[in-house]
Amino acid sequence: MKGRVLIVAGSDSGGGAGIQADIKAVMAMDAYAATAITALTAQNTLGVFGVVPVQPEFIRQQMKLVLDDIGADALKTGMLHDVPTIEAVCAEIEQSAAGVPLVADPVMVAKGGHRLLQEDAVEALKRRLLPLATVITPNIPEAEVLSGREIRDEADMQAAAEAMLELGVPAVLLKGGHMEGEVLVDLLVTRAGTERFESSRIRSRHTHGTGCTMASALAAGLAQGMSLSAATVRARDYVRAAMLAAPGYGAGHGPLNHGVRLG
Repeated sequence: MKGRVLIVAGSDSGGGAGIQADIKAVMAMDAYAATAITALTAQNTLGVFGVVPVQPEFIRQQMKLVLDDIGADALKTGMLHDVPTIEAVCAEIEQSAAGVPLVADPVMVAKGGHRLLQEDAVEALKRRLLPLATVITPNIPEAEVLSGREIRDEADMQAAAEAMLELGVPAVLLKGGHMEGEVLVDLLVTRAGTERFESSRIRSRHTHGTGCTMASALAAGLAQGMSLSAATVRARDYVRAAMLAAPGYGAGHGPLNHGVRLG
C-alpha cells in the first residue's frame, strides 16, 4: 500500500457513489483512504431521498485529526452541499494541508437529478475551492455552470475548460460522458496545452458513482507520486473496467464493480 488520500465528501447509503465509492476506488489503487464526511444521504439506485448535512466545525475536526496524525499525500473533495461547508473545508485545507495535491470533484447534481450543491454555493465553490485545487474533474453539466458556457461539441469543451482555468485552477479534467455519440472524449487541459483521451462508449445503466470513482482513483495516483497525465490514464482505465464488470444491482442507475483490478 502506497499513498494516503483524505476524502472530504458525502456518504451514499446505496454504496455506489460518495464516500463509499471513494474508499473502494482508493483501495483498488492500493492506496490508503481516510475520510471526513460532509453529509449523510438516504439514497439507492433510483435517486436521493434525503440529505442531512454535517456541522461545518465537525467536518473541520474530522479533517484536522486525520491530517495531524495520519497525514495525507493527496486530498479529494466531493459533495460540499452549501456555503458554510465549502468555507469550512477550504479553511482547514489552508490551515492543515497547504501544498497537498487536491482533486476537486465539483459535485452538483446526483445521477437521479437531486441537487447536491445549493445554488447559492456555486460562487463560493468557484471563489474558494477552485484556486486551492490541483485539478478539477467536472462533467459537462457542471462545466457549463462553472464556465458559464454552453457545451455542444468538443470545441466547446475546450473553450469551457480554458474558461475554468481563468478561475485559478491549474488543470481541468473535463469528462465527456454526457455528450452524444459512440466515442467518449475527455480533455485534460492546462496552461501548457491539452491532452485528449478517447474511448468507445459503454452503453450501460450501471453508471452510478463514475465521477466520484474517477476523481478518487486520480487522487490515489497523485498520492503515489504519479504525474497528472499518468494518473488520469490509470483512473480512466479503472473506471472503464469497473463499468464493464458492474454487478447489475438495483432498478435504476446501478453501481460499478469497484473490486476490479487492473492487470
